[in-house]
Amino acid sequence: MRGIAIGMSALIRSGAVPVGTRLPPVRDLAHALGVSPATVSTAWRELRQYRVVSGRGRTGMWVSGDKPTPRPLRFAEMNRSGHGVLDLTLAVPDPALLPPLGEAMARASAVDDLNSYARAPIVPALEAAVQARWPYRPEAFLATNGGYEAVHAAIQALVMPGATLAIEDPTALRLLDIAEHSRAQIAPVACDAEGPRPDALAAALARKPSVFLFQPRTHSATGCGVSPSRWHELAVLLRGHDTLVIEDDGIGDISSRPAASLGSVLPDRTVHIRSYSKSLGPDLRVAVLSGPRPIVERIQAYRSFGAGWTSRLLQAATAWLIEDRETEDLVERARSTYAVRRRRLIAALRERGMSPADEDGLSLWLPVASEQFAVLTLAARRFAVEPGSKFLAHPGDFVRVATSRLPEDVSELADALALVSPEAALRAVSDAGPAY
Repeated sequence: MRGIAIGMSALIRSGAVPVGTRLPPVRDLAHALGVSPATVSTAWRELRQYRVVSGRGRTGMWVSGDKPTPRPLRFAEMNRSGHGVLDLTLAVPDPALLPPLGEAMARASAVDDLNSYARAPIVPALEAAVQARWPYRPEAFLATNGGYEAVHAAIQALVMPGATLAIEDPTALRLLDIAEHSRAQIAPVACDAEGPRPDALAAALARKPSVFLFQPRTHSATGCGVSPSRWHELAVLLRGHDTLVIEDDGIGDISSRPAASLGSVLPDRTVHIRSYSKSLGPDLRVAVLSGPRPIVERIQAYRSFGAGWTSRLLQAATAWLIEDRETEDLVERARSTYAVRRRRLIAALRERGMSPADEDGLSLWLPVASEQFAVLTLAARRFAVEPGSKFLAHPGDFVRVATSRLPEDVSELADALALVSPEAALRAVSDAGPAY
């Protein structure tokens, strides 16, 4: 597989196979090369990650680029809105609601071992600050350069290429990018309003995944959380397997739900990650990871390929902000403001006959009659949203609408979303009457 991928990449890079070329059917090429069709399909999947080819095996593959570079496909294709468009693609914090960093940075300059090249996993002040608020008592903590860097390092350190990785469906688009980049076999775990479905997790566990990756508090796309009864069901299922659990608490303290973790029942194989980007600021670039000491040491060892540690200055600033009462009040105000903005849009949609769930977080996950029609229709009305397919391992008709920076008046947005809703499609069919 690797030889086919490297050989085809070299042909494309040299111009022998130009951009735009339609590639031979998988079975024909496999026969000519004397390998199985699965080998060729796997090589094409590898080249897709490098944006060299596009398409699918059965519908045809095309050469789409001649500069092979690994990149996160879903994140790279995020909408770049033009002038006058209300960009609702990024579920990110409102800068006006983030705490000021001046005093935190000034105090952080006194941190021990500042500018040392010693690769300490976490500064004592940050460990003490997070430990008091952590959902269980882990063996070890590790500071990382943000939540996604923590997930990426954990997956690279713990999942071998070709192994199976179970992941929520839907999930965060960045998590899907990371999972696919690891060259793991993806086992989607369907979710409902209470979290990962037990039957879907049981089916994924039958494939003996190395890791189950999910969001334990507030789901970044749907806003749903894991119910108490669902926590128990997941724990019972996972006890019967040796699958490692990686939990990504990306919304962090902006969530209205209490912190939760399977680490309280599976401490020997749970890695819990909490990001502080949404609550304290993305430029702090700080998340904290916990887990069994041997696993945390493996993740830290992998990070030595890069910087090897997270800035002590930023760690100390984060620690001070976590402990600061005024910052805590500002985070609470931000949490309330985000909820008001989200619920304002929910109320407007309900007035128009839609029934969105009132969950949590910085976005709404809305079913639509047709994803493609919805994205184009909203774009024509100068609203940019993310297609749901970027968050799904399986096809579906959804859009994700970021709500964290919504304007006061959402009537035009609600009108546009009502046009593309399943309810609108049903009314159109009903109004048309029987077809003859």
